[in-house]
Amino acid sequence: MDSREGKKIKVGYARVSTADQSLDLQLDALQKAGCERIYTEKLSGAKDDRPELARALDILRPGDVFVVYKLDRLARSTKKLIEVAEQLKGLEVEFVSIKDNIDTSTPTGKLMFGMLAVLAEFERDIIRERTMAGLEAARARGRKGGRPSANVKKVQQALSLYDSRNHSVSEIEELTGISRATLYRALKKRKEEQNG
Repeated sequence: MDSREGKKIKVGYARVSTADQSLDLQLDALQKAGCERIYTEKLSGAKDDRPELARALDILRPGDVFVVYKLDRLARSTKKLIEVAEQLKGLEVEFVSIKDNIDTSTPTGKLMFGMLAVLAEFERDIIRERTMAGLEAARARGRKGGRPSANVKKVQQALSLYDSRNHSVSEIEELTGISRATLYRALKKRKEEQNG
C-alpha cells in the first residue's frame, strides 16, 4: 500500500552494465534533480529482465516524474525505450532524461519523445517490409516460407526401412538423411491416417 496520500514524487532509476562500474555519477545527478526514491541496477542493458526498473515503474502514480541520467541507462534499443515511454504515458507520468535534456512536461520534451516513437514505428515497418520482401523473393524462386519439408521419397524410403525391422533408427537416419524427429512425425501421421 502506498502511503504517499496524493503526494507527487520524483522517482529515479540508475543502471551500470557491470558490477565493478560505479553508480555515483548517476546517483549524484538524480539526487540533485530532486529524486526522492532511486532504484539502482548493476546489469547489462541487453537484459530485458530488470527487477529494479520494474519496481520503480510499479510505484509510479499519475503526476509523478520518472528520471534517468541518460536514455541509454534506461534502454539499449529504441523499441524498449518506446515501450517504457508508452507505459509512462499510460500512467500519466512525466519523463526526464537529465543528460539528453528531455523533459516531457515541456513542449520540446514531448516533441523529442514523439520523434522517438515515430522512429521506432519506422524501424518496425522496415523490418516488416524486409521480411515480406524476403518471403516474396523465396516464393518467386519456388520456395515457401518456414522450415523446408523433407523429401517425400526419402521419407517413404525411411518408413519402408523402419517397417522391415532390419535397421535401427540411427541406421535409417544415416541411409536416408531423414532425421529421427522427421521419421517419428511420419510414423505418427501414418498411424493417425490409418486410425482416422
